[in-house]
Amino acid sequence: MPALAKLLNPNLFPSLPSTRRPPPPPTATTGNSSSSRSPPIPIPKYPPPLKSKKTQNPPPPPPPNPAFKTPHRNSRYYKPIRPDSPVVSSDGDRSVVVGESGVSYLLPGAPFEFQYSYSETPSARPLAMREPAFLPFAPPTMPRPWTGKAPLKGSKEKKKKIPLFDSFDPPPPGKKGVKYVEMPGPFHLGQRPKDGRTREEILGEPLKRWEIKMLVKPHLSDNRQVNLGRDGLTHNMLELVHLHWKRRRVCKVRCRGVPTVDMDNVCQHLEEKTGGRIIHRVGGIVYLFRGRNYNYRTRPQYPLMLWKPAAPVYPKLIQEAPEGLTKAEADNLRKRGKNLLPICKLAKNGIYLTLVKDVRNAFEGSPLVKIDCRGMHASDYKKLGAKLKDLVPCVLLSFDDEQILMWRGKDWKSMYPEPTVPLAEKGETDDACEVRDVNKVISSPKMTSLWERAIQTSKALLLNDLNLSPDDLLKRVEEFEGITQATEHSYPALVLSSERATGSSVAAYEDGSTSQSEDYGEDGFPLGDSDEYDDFCEDDPFEEADWSAPLGSLPVDRLTEKLSQDQKRPDS
Repeated sequence: MPALAKLLNPNLFPSLPSTRRPPPPPTATTGNSSSSRSPPIPIPKYPPPLKSKKTQNPPPPPPPNPAFKTPHRNSRYYKPIRPDSPVVSSDGDRSVVVGESGVSYLLPGAPFEFQYSYSETPSARPLAMREPAFLPFAPPTMPRPWTGKAPLKGSKEKKKKIPLFDSFDPPPPGKKGVKYVEMPGPFHLGQRPKDGRTREEILGEPLKRWEIKMLVKPHLSDNRQVNLGRDGLTHNMLELVHLHWKRRRVCKVRCRGVPTVDMDNVCQHLEEKTGGRIIHRVGGIVYLFRGRNYNYRTRPQYPLMLWKPAAPVYPKLIQEAPEGLTKAEADNLRKRGKNLLPICKLAKNGIYLTLVKDVRNAFEGSPLVKIDCRGMHASDYKKLGAKLKDLVPCVLLSFDDEQILMWRGKDWKSMYPEPTVPLAEKGETDDACEVRDVNKVISSPKMTSLWERAIQTSKALLLNDLNLSPDDLLKRVEEFEGITQATEHSYPALVLSSERATGSSVAAYEDGSTSQSEDYGEDGFPLGDSDEYDDFCEDDPFEEADWSAPLGSLPVDRLTEKLSQDQKRPDS
C-alpha cells in the first residue's frame, strides 16, 4: 500500500494502447486530393445491351379462353336471358340453349340435350348468365385418338415400342394384372346374346327374382361404387357408369346429400340417361343393371365435360312478402319462428329419405315448421328448401341461423280425413247456452284416425251412452278387458324351422299375399312375376319368414304355463 501511494496515477486497469495509426503529415502535393482517391474495389463496367436482343414489336398474347377463367366469381358479369331467344351462343351445329330445364348444350348427333346435372336442375327458369356462354367440351377434331396413355415425347421413348393392351385385345396368357371384360348375361340354357340397339333390346327379358339376388349379393359388401353427391347425376357420371359395366353386370350407385330428398327423381334420370334398369334399392344405395345383351363396344359414347360451367342466376327463394301474405304478416311469422323448436337436425351429407313426410306430418299440428341445418354448406340447405317448396308444398320464409323456416300456406289441406264430429269454431256457439256440450269432441284429424284404427283392432271401445254410473262404467271396462285378453291369448304359438319358414315366405310371395308398394316390395326388389326357387335360394340372406305370431302366443307363454303346473303338482 505505501508503494501504491507513491504512484501519480493510482488507476490499476488502464485502457489498452490504441492500434490506430496517426494520420500522415499534410504536404503541398497531397493536401486536397481526397476527391481524386481511387475506391478500394473497382466498379465493374458492363457492356451496353445489344440492339439485336431488343424486340421492337412483341407478339400479341393469345386470346383468353373463357374456360380457364372464373368471371362469375371475380367480376360482375351479368347478361339477362330473353324468353324469346333461348339460344344464347352457337358455333355451327353446336349451341348453348337456356330453357325451362336450365342451361343445356346441343351437339350434332346427340341423343338428348347435355347438361352438367340432370337430376338437380331447379324448376324455375333462369334469369341471367354469370359468365359468357361456351361449350365445356373438347373441340370436335383431335390430332390423335385417345388410347389410354399420354403420347411419348422423346425420340428414345418412341423407339421402345411400348404395347398398349386392352381388355378386348388381351395380352399373352402369362401376362398378369390385366382385367377382362364381363361377358353378357345372364342367360338360360340354349340362349345366346343378341345384338341390341334400343333400350328394350339391350335389357332383354325381365330378370327373375333369383337372378336379381344372384346379381346383387356380391355387391352388398363391395366398395366398388359410383358416389353421387350434392350435384346429383352429372354428365361425366354417364361414362363412369359404363366403365363399371365393362367389368361387372351391375353398377352400385351410392347417393348422399341433397339428392336423397327425392330418390324417385334420381332413379328416373339414372334409367333414362344410362339405359339400364334398377333391380334393387335400399336407402340411398341403388343397384343398376346394364342388360342381358349389353356390349361395351357398341355403347353410346358421350363427350366429357372438361370443366364445370357456372350456374345461371335464378329467382330468389326468400321474398319479403311471399305468396298469400303481406310484408307485415310475413315479418310476424318470422318473429314467431325464432322461438320455434326445429323438428329435426340434419347432418352433412346425410340421407334425407323421410324429410318430406316429416314436414307434412309436422304441418298437421303447426302452421310453421323449422329444420335445423347447422353445419351444412349454405348451398345445400338452400337446395333443400327449394326441393321442399315443390314436394311438400310449402312457402319458404327464411334461412336465418342456418335453419329453414317454412309456412304451410293458405291452400293447405290435411292428409287425414275430416273428423266425424264437426269441430266447434268461434262464433258458432249459442249465446244463451253457457255450458259446453259434452257430445262435441275437439280433436285433430290425426288423432281421429288413430282412434278409428284402435276401435277396428279391438284395442278401444266406443261408448254410445255417456250417462253411465261409475258402477256401470266399471262393469263395461271389465268386460272389454276380458274380451281383449281372450283375443290376444286365443291363438296357439306357431314354431317353424328355417326350411318351413323359407317355404312359407315363398308361398306367400307366389300367392301375392304380401303387401308391397307400387314399384318396390318390402325387401327393396322391384315387383315382378313370381318364379320357382332353385337350391341356390334355400339359405339366402334375403329370405325371411313371412309370418308373425299374435301377441301373447309366444313359446315362452307355454313354458310359463308348464312350470306353473309343475309347481302345483304334489311331490311324488
